Amino acid sequence: EPLPPPLPKKQLQRAESLPEQGPSHHCQGDPTPWAGSVLYSVPPSHLRHEEGAPSSTPPRDRPSCGPKKPLTKSQSLGDAVAWSSPQKGPCPSLRELTFGTTDGELGQLLHGPAGVCGVLLGCQAATLARLSARIQEELVGLEGKQQLLEAELVGKRWGALRILETEPCCESGDAWYFRVGFTSGQSQLELAAKVPKPCCSSLGVQSSLGTHCSIQRLLGRFTDRLPRELLLPGNPGEQSQSSFRQESACPATHPVLQVLICAEVPHQTLADFVKRSQGLHRTSPGHYERLGCLLLLQLCLGLEHLQGQNEGQGDLSPENLLLVQCPCPPGSQQGKKEPLGLSLPRLLISSFFKAKEKRRPCSASQEQDWAKGLAAPTSPAADELKLGRLIYQILHVDISLEDTLGFRSNRLPEIPSLSIYSAGLRRLATLLLHRDPSRRASIPQARSILQVLLWGPRQELFARSRKTLPLLQSWVEVKRALLLLRFAENSAGAGGRAGLEEWLCCQYFQEVTEHTLYHVTQDLY
Repeated sequence: EPLPPPLPKKQLQRAESLPEQGPSHHCQGDPTPWAGSVLYSVPPSHLRHEEGAPSSTPPRDRPSCGPKKPLTKSQSLGDAVAWSSPQKGPCPSLRELTFGTTDGELGQLLHGPAGVCGVLLGCQAATLARLSARIQEELVGLEGKQQLLEAELVGKRWGALRILETEPCCESGDAWYFRVGFTSGQSQLELAAKVPKPCCSSLGVQSSLGTHCSIQRLLGRFTDRLPRELLLPGNPGEQSQSSFRQESACPATHPVLQVLICAEVPHQTLADFVKRSQGLHRTSPGHYERLGCLLLLQLCLGLEHLQGQNEGQGDLSPENLLLVQCPCPPGSQQGKKEPLGLSLPRLLISSFFKAKEKRRPCSASQEQDWAKGLAAPTSPAADELKLGRLIYQILHVDISLEDTLGFRSNRLPEIPSLSIYSAGLRRLATLLLHRDPSRRASIPQARSILQVLLWGPRQELFARSRKTLPLLQSWVEVKRALLLLRFAENSAGAGGRAGLEEWLCCQYFQEVTEHTLYHVTQDLY
């Protein structure tokens, strides 16, 4: 007998809510080899390329990714069933997203106004902030632990410290530094005992400054006789240990001196570094001038902090800028790749003046203000002018104070072009030493120029297309994604853990905007 006609096929609603095959299957959270690393909260980078331009269709009426196609009745019902249950709780913030966030919570964000692109950009910004905070903790320590150490050192004198070296580990323009040990609980800490030279103490100003990575941190202070085993070398023009004894109330014993306990142990000053690096500048100009940019950037960050505090000004003399070797993290290859003198040290401002009221001089006194700023470290214009002069000193270009006062802004000494950083440093020095205060670069502007010199955008970005805000915005977003991918690759391979330069880079891409880049590249290029 003939077979009966086939029954119509019925579509299952739950089948429509399952992930489809094809381009859209990536949006279900593919496992990645770096899911357990520090970048666990960043979604795979290929999502952004598949998303494309934002659609004008309401988010509820289209799938989260993949090609758009008509919805059947059962499919739209299935969509409503699939997303109705997870929307009971509040929508998670981008800072709370991790690789383990439930798909229900992710769905609320992906169907929100930001879309996939907004979620990815928000995750990148949040991850950069976490990475920056984590690296800073490794560099300077937890603030809570530092405060506990300060409380523990109250009332302590030489008897509580172990003298690790009898000779100074570093001599700055205003102090000697000795390596000392201190036992805190189960930890053996290495600190620096700072012995100020006569009439050179800036303790009153330094005690009122906030905490910053580029500002020397004081943990304690006391007044006591100098131990007999410690040697204070005599300097031409400075009082030696014998003159200390003569002025002391007890000339037969070591003098009573004020001692400051510092968290960082310096190994040399910036003046020492510049003097010892002339050969490196000749043989590896690109590496040396990049180190110079990174040191100047740290100095600008410290000066910005001081300007925000409005309590004191930093002494920018190379003899009073300290260099501290960063700790080499476990598993890092930094110490194996570069000798100690080639790695990037922390720069610390260690000497301070009381801040004065800053007033912009009128045009009639511009010449006087320019000369006064170069000659007097406490003048209102000192920071910018001293920083400009410091660029020449780092680049081994002779620019003595007497010669500088005789130059016009268009007759500054020539900086030779030895690397890709030379022209930018020459331009920055010219802007900082401009005689017209209204056209002189500020410290924040100098910091931004140094960041662009180090990490871009470089001039070749604008070779094929005109510089626009959308172009700069796209550049920032792509560079942030590539930076996070580099962190992921280094954490999974032999690249070592992040250090000081990576922390400075994180800060840059965490804060920079296309509007800032537009103005900075105008000034620089």
